[in-house]
Amino acid sequence: MGESFVCPRCGNSDPRYLGKKNGKTYCRKCISFIGAEVEPHKGVGKFAPIELKYSLSEEQRRISKRIIENFINGKDTLVYAVTGAGKTEISYGVISYAVEHGKKVGFAVPRRDVVIELYWRLRETFPRNKVVAVYGEHTYDLQGDIIILTTHQLYRYPNYFGLIVMDEIDAFPYKGNDVLEAMFFRALDGHYLLMSATPSKEVLQEFSKEGKEVLELRTRFHKHPLPIPVGKSLPNFLQNLYAIKLLRRYGKEGKQCFVFAPTIAETMDVYRFVRLFVKRGNYVNSKREGRDKIISSFKKGHYRYLITSSVLERGVTVKDLQVIVLNADRENIYDSATLIQIAGRAGRKFDAPEGDVHFLYQKETEAIRDAIKEIKYCNTFLQTVLPKHQ
Repeated sequence: MGESFVCPRCGNSDPRYLGKKNGKTYCRKCISFIGAEVEPHKGVGKFAPIELKYSLSEEQRRISKRIIENFINGKDTLVYAVTGAGKTEISYGVISYAVEHGKKVGFAVPRRDVVIELYWRLRETFPRNKVVAVYGEHTYDLQGDIIILTTHQLYRYPNYFGLIVMDEIDAFPYKGNDVLEAMFFRALDGHYLLMSATPSKEVLQEFSKEGKEVLELRTRFHKHPLPIPVGKSLPNFLQNLYAIKLLRRYGKEGKQCFVFAPTIAETMDVYRFVRLFVKRGNYVNSKREGRDKIISSFKKGHYRYLITSSVLERGVTVKDLQVIVLNADRENIYDSATLIQIAGRAGRKFDAPEGDVHFLYQKETEAIRDAIKEIKYCNTFLQTVLPKHQ
């Protein structure tokens, strides 16, 4: 049954994931992707001026120009940039070009929290264009000039986008998911721009081929070094106490903090303990009801700290943020890429370019060593660009 069948949606041909109903073959791999699909249609060019309250750095402008050139010449691009380099801003130029030339633009990311964050940023950057956000339980408006969406929602747009910008290609749930990858290429009717601080070797090899290009940006836009994590070996029962000590200090200094815990259950357990000693905190994870409101309140300064799972590992920028990672040696949760992303939450703002990052663990792992080594390596690139800005 179905050995010659290839799913038109996700490309699956494995008979283990095929079934039959009423004499018709169906695919179990993508059967959960149910909902309205948008018919592809020829777009009309629209004026898409970029409105920013700040200027891009020389490196950002150079890479942005090159991305546009690649798009015009039919080349796909990977931007390999450190966290906080301003990857989103680098993509604005090619987004504007694509919209003005009648192309539909999709900006895809794996997580809904980042979709929401990007929606407000791009709506402010492209005020003359229709920007929509599409994610689970938010699918009432599926069409616009620029569509910000989770990778799960790409199935709604077969052969639709003349340009897809995709950030966080190395993040769960997209990473290693062949169905989501198939949906990405099914939605594409043009060329794409991928962005990552931690691309896999496989992705880098793919972009070494003809017709593709890797563009590197190893410095943050504000030209300050990445915060180097400080590691500390402590028994599990002392890690929470050490975090409490740090949170009290940051509270006195008027600084906010993310405290990362490995699992959903641990975010709740840690918060129940920490709140006994440090007030004005909360917790979030992928199952937490009202998560968006809690994060918004944190950004407004209503909370001093959040105990969080990896749900806030990416995409959220908070001024003067400090970072603590509990049980950073939990290797099934924290690989080097994840630790680099978490560390990258600190020091992201131009007027607050520094921050503390603490990795707490019982035993230092290879992932911890690799993350710190990579961050130090990226900081060496500052020596080549700082003289131009002094």
